[in-house]
Amino acid sequence: MREPTYFILAALQDEPRHGYAIITRVAELSDDRIKLATGTLYQALDRLAKEALIEVVRDEVVNGRARRHYALTPGGRSALQAEAARMAAAAQVVLRPRAAVRPA
Repeated sequence: MREPTYFILAALQDEPRHGYAIITRVAELSDDRIKLATGTLYQALDRLAKEALIEVVRDEVVNGRARRHYALTPGGRSALQAEAARMAAAAQVVLRPRAAVRPA
């Protein structure tokens, strides 16, 4: 899973969000490393919806503009948790204490 996808799913783990709120939350969660352009976000949201990882849970109009809210599906939550576990295991390869290596 690519990093932007991971953070989009992570942005939805607590509550449904609309596009701008997802962009803002992704920036917060990634310490501003990932700054999604609007077009990039909506392409990713369309792909994630087709993969059944997210779903539209509400449409509303705010100040004359359509606002669509997205939420994780159970499959999306499972995929996010599996990716987090995979990354944690990979990090342990570097972070775990190692036995001292003796010169030959």
